[in-house]
Amino acid sequence: MKIRRSNDIALIKSLDKICLPGCVWYPGEYWWVVWDGDTPVGYAGLAHSRQWQSTGYLCRAGIIPEYRGRGLQKRLIYVRIKLARKLGFVALVTDTRRNPSSANSLIACGFKLYEPQAPWSFVDANYWRLWL
Repeated sequence: MKIRRSNDIALIKSLDKICLPGCVWYPGEYWWVVWDGDTPVGYAGLAHSRQWQSTGYLCRAGIIPEYRGRGLQKRLIYVRIKLARKLGFVALVTDTRRNPSSANSLIACGFKLYEPQAPWSFVDANYWRLWL
């Protein structure tokens, strides 16, 4: 599987509808798509935080169901960490909601649970941060 940067928002939104049906779209500034040959099987986005300077937000990520469990989400987290460091970010933040698989991938990549002073997601969200 290859992970490539992408500006094809239509493709990314189509993957988003498959991977996260019913979720509200969040615009990112940097996008990646996972390819199995000519078939897109996952995606992830990174945005500048709306709340903190020098902080990135892991805004979206999804793997189509038949490709889950192969470590692709962790690979997508790592490519975003790499770019965040290159951009000079000091931290990355994100949130999960009723998603143990994503939470476990974040933990495996070094993220820690934390409580932001100004929560931005649902009341049952878990908030994650990685200092870079």
